[in-house]
Amino acid sequence: MASSVNDFELYRPSEEHDMLRDAVRSLAEAKIAPFAAEVDEGARFPQEALDALVANDLHAVHVPESYGGSGADALATVIVIEEVARVCASSSLIPAVNKLGSLPVILSASDELKKRYLAPLAKGDAMFSYCLSEPDAGSDAAGMKTKAVRDGDFYVLNGVKRWITNAGVSEYYTVMAVTDPEKRSKGISAFVVEKGDPGVSFGAPEKKLGIKGSPTREVYLDNVRIPADRMIGEEGTGFATAMKTLDHTRITIAAQALGIAQGALDYAKGYVQERKQFGKPIGDFQGVQFMLADMAMKLEAARQLTYAAAAKSERVFAGGGKEDLTFFGAAAKCYASDAAMEITTDAVQLLGGYGYTRDYPLERMMRDAKITQIYEGTNQVQRIVMARNLP
Repeated sequence: MASSVNDFELYRPSEEHDMLRDAVRSLAEAKIAPFAAEVDEGARFPQEALDALVANDLHAVHVPESYGGSGADALATVIVIEEVARVCASSSLIPAVNKLGSLPVILSASDELKKRYLAPLAKGDAMFSYCLSEPDAGSDAAGMKTKAVRDGDFYVLNGVKRWITNAGVSEYYTVMAVTDPEKRSKGISAFVVEKGDPGVSFGAPEKKLGIKGSPTREVYLDNVRIPADRMIGEEGTGFATAMKTLDHTRITIAAQALGIAQGALDYAKGYVQERKQFGKPIGDFQGVQFMLADMAMKLEAARQLTYAAAAKSERVFAGGGKEDLTFFGAAAKCYASDAAMEITTDAVQLLGGYGYTRDYPLERMMRDAKITQIYEGTNQVQRIVMARNLP
């Protein structure tokens, strides 16, 4: 059967996606990369990155146009996160966590709630965080203890959420809480909590191995009284919404891993052409060439899997059935993050002693890569998820 070039366009990003990549890469290199080392060294929030992303409408590209957003598809969101992570992983958590925090609202909230919280997010007036994990409920999220008790037209929330990305900086928080303790996962509901609600406070920033520019804190809820209309969806549907959200957003962690790995490979490629030993560039040695080939191969395999998962995410979001999204989201996140850890470790090796110093960016990239194997579900949990959802 004869085919034309156009028959295979679906196997590559569109021209619009390629143009978006070029634009984000230029912005990231000009406005974000110059601060990446200092942000890491000082463990400070990358305000320059937030300002640059907001000024160019790249901080929350996933918000639908009907709520003032760009309405970008899942692949476009992946590309934005990937290109920011290529220069600064901490900064890539701005668009990534804005999607994670707000997707439950997009998926399950009333129109009134969507208008109230998505419009300020789209404008760049607020960021959104996601509160699922607790001190005793990590991989077993259904074992959470945070409670929400109905009191007339209000709910009163009490509990502690742990490992909350961008806590203290974000204005809005999607909080999962138990409304019926007898029903385990079916007794969990989702709410929007605002930073300024009385009774909301934050712990000290965690002292982390990597992504030091993105604050990670506990969120304390002490008799936080919120209107009942801030519940996302029906009572008891919060856990289902949380899991559906992760099917889509694990792909953003894969994107972050891709970006970190690409940044490390790009730097290592340049270094081995410049560094001379035994009278020639070390890139001329076959042992080094094999390492680079393996790094590039793993990265490209991870990218293809991630982009395929993003396409599935988009089709599911548009109402196109399940599309094996649970499997593909977990597979993309797991494979890309494992690849990023291997690639950044090898990139440090290629620089030898220099790779181990903070004068070069690779040790930062290696430290940043590690978290992608852990958050939004450890890679051990991803393998359980995949095994239960084999296509």
